[in-house]
Amino acid sequence: MQISRRRLLTGTAQIAIAFGTVSCTRAESVQPHLRVGAAFPDPPFNGVAGNRGFDVSLMDAIGTILGKTVEFVPFAGHDFNDIFDQLDNGAYDCITSGTTITEARSQQAAFGEPYLISGQALAVDVRRLPAVRSVNDLQGLTIGVQSGNTSQPIANDLVAQGKAKSVRVYDYGDVRTAITDLTTGRCDAFMKLAPVLAELVKPVPGVEIVQRGLDTEKIAIAVSRSNRALLAQINAAQASLERDGRLSELRERWLGSRELDQNPK
Repeated sequence: MQISRRRLLTGTAQIAIAFGTVSCTRAESVQPHLRVGAAFPDPPFNGVAGNRGFDVSLMDAIGTILGKTVEFVPFAGHDFNDIFDQLDNGAYDCITSGTTITEARSQQAAFGEPYLISGQALAVDVRRLPAVRSVNDLQGLTIGVQSGNTSQPIANDLVAQGKAKSVRVYDYGDVRTAITDLTTGRCDAFMKLAPVLAELVKPVPGVEIVQRGLDTEKIAIAVSRSNRALLAQINAAQASLERDGRLSELRERWLGSRELDQNPK
């Protein structure tokens, strides 16, 4: 029987949600844990069938290099920015949740090197609103965003400029409800990071992405500002994965492209 190199390196990996925790366990259970904060669902980063995803695979690989078992701890708050308070309070060792580096967040956490560059996208029900093809077609319409998401200031700016009527803010965990609301008219357009939005709209007939590249966002792992040693270890492990091509393989597997920068030029 042929045994894969990955199995030889990591033993048996299992992802499960139990008692509010997504855990990744291996045969080397005596090794220390790396607690990873993440908001679920956020496909393709997490929440894919079997509770897998890009971030899960990435942290699994980093954990193997560092000799740590990886435990994903779901964030249950209403506003994503609150996840950084929990990081600071010691609820997690790091955050890996398709997390964008921003100036404000950099005051709360230390970010590693980006493992992906992407941007916000816009989705509508094209059967209900066939004339909407970009943010320039949102006059009189409501834009939906998740609380604390990096789409929120973009949507607020569009309203301030008179390009949209209002912003509807959803609790972070209600993202699937927001997508469904596009079909009923409770919300007219929804904005979110492109790879996530692409996954969320797939099962909803008529809802499509009509515009990508609304901004440029660098996605990275975050740790507490007081834990620079862990940040250095994670950066070194991620750099190793980039050098040997494994990180490119993960991007291709989960995002369809090996490239670091996947934002439309």
